[in-house]
Amino acid sequence: MVRVQEVVRRPEFTTDLLQILKSMAAGTLAWWISVRILDSSLAFLAPWTALLTVHATVHRSLSRGVQTTIASTVGVGLSFLIGAYLGVSVWTFALALFVGLAGARISWIRDEGVAIATTAIFVLGSGFTEQQPLLLDRLVEVGVGVGIGIAVNLLVIPPLRDQQAARYVDSINRRMGDVLVDMADEFASSWETDQADSWRRETESMTRELNTAWQSVRFARESRLANPRQRLGRGGPGRAVGRDVGYEEILSRVDEGISHLRHLARTLHEAAYAEGAWDERFRERWTHIVRDAGRAIADPDADVEPVHDRLTALAREMSDDADLPKESWPLYGSLLSSMRHIAVIVDDVASDREAREASHRTLSLGS
Repeated sequence: MVRVQEVVRRPEFTTDLLQILKSMAAGTLAWWISVRILDSSLAFLAPWTALLTVHATVHRSLSRGVQTTIASTVGVGLSFLIGAYLGVSVWTFALALFVGLAGARISWIRDEGVAIATTAIFVLGSGFTEQQPLLLDRLVEVGVGVGIGIAVNLLVIPPLRDQQAARYVDSINRRMGDVLVDMADEFASSWETDQADSWRRETESMTRELNTAWQSVRFARESRLANPRQRLGRGGPGRAVGRDVGYEEILSRVDEGISHLRHLARTLHEAAYAEGAWDERFRERWTHIVRDAGRAIADPDADVEPVHDRLTALAREMSDDADLPKESWPLYGSLLSSMRHIAVIVDDVASDREAREASHRTLSLGS
């Protein structure tokens, strides 16, 4: 039950459910108009094109709607030409499909080009003799379906996908923080190679989630194109552009953080095979720094001491220690260097979170 509630609360669940309802409404309305107003003998043509037109963003609905209109119109015309001059047979049916599928490869209608062939199937397969005098009616039904699909997506809560991008960023930050805290806990006493391998696998999983986050950000940018909600209230287009740039910068910084975290896991993996004991002062202080860095990334509101200055102080103290074996410095230096880079990410995460929360408060129309 808890799992179901978590799924239901996700922004993408609400968006997907809304998309289903909008597609249902567009298809049903197009069918009703075909049956009740147009008195169509092909009542599935308008709802079918309506479903093809209701895409996840207004911009995509408009661009794909134009492609659907062109492809479906060509399909209707192709069917009438072949049926009128060559008749309907297995060979002419195959010819219509061949021409339709070849036309689907045209670059400027490639996304919806297959509608040429599927429209031909509908028209030729539904009794061409009865449809022959109704070429104009079929074209009207295509236009009705596309128009209804675009109208529904324009008028019924056009989607803005900013929260999904923010959710991915927060999720990756929490996972990075958890790995750092786990590293600190293991390093405080000892660690095993298997544990270091699990950290590496976790960073690879973060990279996959980051790729999904990039897709979400690009989708969020597209969802604001031609979106009437951008013109309403406080969601002006100028502010939206600034947020786009911000999210791309945030994800680039998160990508850097994952890279340094993976390097840190690899270093600890190799250190598991190193001979000799760790310097206890370094071990204790580095552990505290890593744990605080993890807490700060996972929760920017956490009360921790500045990480970067503590790393600098530790490096300076260790470099002045004449008793520290020289062969230990490559390993210690690698750990300090990785954490120094991650410390910069810690500060960026905190400022990015503050900026996003302030932007969310002023852009309450985001979905």
